[in-house]
Amino acid sequence: MASDGPLLVFGPRSTTYDFGPGHPLTPRRFGPGIDLLATLGATPGLAPEPASDEDLRWCHSERYIAAVRRLSADPSAPPEAGIGPGDDPAFAGMHEAGAAVAGGSIRAMEAILRGDVEHAFHPGGGLHHAMPHRASGFCIYDDPALAIARARAAGLRVLYLDFDVHHGDGVQAIHWADPGVLTFSIHESGRYLFPGTGMLSEIGQGTAAGTAVNVPLDPGTGETGWLAAIRRLVPELAAAFGPDLVVSQHGADSHAWDPLAHLRVTTTAMGSAARLTDAIAHRWARGRWLSTGGGGYDVYRVVPRSWSLVWLAGAHREVPARIDAAWRERWAADGKGFGQSPPPTTFEDLPGAGEPRSDADETLDRRAVAIAEVARQLAVPGLLRAASDLGWWSAEGALIGSTIGDGPTSSPGVGSPAILGHVRGDLWSRLQLAPRVIAPLDPVAGHELVAAALATNDGVGVTAAVDGTLVVGLALSAAPASWAGERRLLALGVAPSARRQGLATRLLATHLAGLRPGDNPLSALVTAAERDPVEPLPRADRAVITRSLLTRAGFDVSKAPGPPGEADPGALHARRD
Repeated sequence: MASDGPLLVFGPRSTTYDFGPGHPLTPRRFGPGIDLLATLGATPGLAPEPASDEDLRWCHSERYIAAVRRLSADPSAPPEAGIGPGDDPAFAGMHEAGAAVAGGSIRAMEAILRGDVEHAFHPGGGLHHAMPHRASGFCIYDDPALAIARARAAGLRVLYLDFDVHHGDGVQAIHWADPGVLTFSIHESGRYLFPGTGMLSEIGQGTAAGTAVNVPLDPGTGETGWLAAIRRLVPELAAAFGPDLVVSQHGADSHAWDPLAHLRVTTTAMGSAARLTDAIAHRWARGRWLSTGGGGYDVYRVVPRSWSLVWLAGAHREVPARIDAAWRERWAADGKGFGQSPPPTTFEDLPGAGEPRSDADETLDRRAVAIAEVARQLAVPGLLRAASDLGWWSAEGALIGSTIGDGPTSSPGVGSPAILGHVRGDLWSRLQLAPRVIAPLDPVAGHELVAAALATNDGVGVTAAVDGTLVVGLALSAAPASWAGERRLLALGVAPSARRQGLATRLLATHLAGLRPGDNPLSALVTAAERDPVEPLPRADRAVITRSLLTRAGFDVSKAPGPPGEADPGALHARRD
């Protein structure tokens, strides 16, 4: 019988994923990990069974699956497809064990899709490095990517959040060109750690440009910078993308005590990230959330507590003050044999995992936030960034006590909407915003954001295209005092039903005509973030349209300077004096 909390995925096959004695990814982690979950009342409700080859082919090639089967039957066969000495040694039954991990995440996803559960947690899942044609980084089959593929087959758009210390390269690669999947990974920089990828410049391609988001951190970054980067970026990504479902990977190897990497995160921060993920799922995805365990190699002191905090977040329960004393007694001797004892007395760590802070820590924290800020410019629409920075509207604040808005689900076909300049708050309150005009994706939240902006003294200018009382197009700029006299064009959007009629050109012309001479200069930063998140155009087409529109309106358009332009060669900066 399942426990009162997230569906817990674990069974006899979970412990068969075993690369042998001495390998860092050991099934020993399930002993203390599942036992600690049991002290919280968590009971396994789904036992993984091998996914079929048909299921595996959603993300892996026929040839690769055949290679895994051959080496599974004869581990002494010549190495191939990334399987052999090193990270992914062949072992008897490897195909069945790997397919069972995949099957656990796929079946958990199907339980969510059926509505049997809102949340599911698969601690043995999260094998995020496996590629379509090869094994990599302890991973044979990519269960998070397969679960995402199952959700995509059901027509749902998926937000994937990867908190492992290693870049979630396999999931990113498999869904690289799919605009319906947004992948976020915060990790130790690939300049210092396997797999050597996950740079800011990896943003996706074609229609999916802007849907791969990476925050590569310097070695030594601790919980303060790590969590600040997540809070700065993830809620805004979710608001802009508006996922139907969330999949997450909660690798515990970012912890200060992990032997394989160099970040200094705590279980306290990990628990906060899990609770933020839960809040995002409830605010934007109707509660649908599949979480997985991922890496973690301090299997007595860290992994069990990390898993417990993820489960507690999904159960919407407070973290107990103390860890069960009997659990500590049961696992102290085993942990001592591996240099991972005594087991901690609490689920959450002391600040800094008990280490004093230094000036170097402060520098690394600032560096983490700066890296996240570049990623934010590349992936978060300018209107959302300004709303947060200027205090108009907060994506993280919107997670508290909010639900999906019940505004219009579509906009009617329109002929020639009326263009209204100088829209003020009293008029805006009588209008309704059509979907997919501006960020955030939820039009009710978007309406609230514009109303809040108009209520400020930040020099906000709004021009709207309306069909009756429905806003089907919008231009918004602002000139707060903190921008030293500069005005920025923050949004220019048109509802799908009103596109390809020259409406954006008319909106921008009316908006510019209504600005006072003293409002100049006017500037805009246009990155891959500025897109329709549901049906984006190919990136090259977006650039052509943007450049043409702004040039005709009198802007000088050039390649974006600084870090955004370096990370995204397609980013544009426009200025109109």
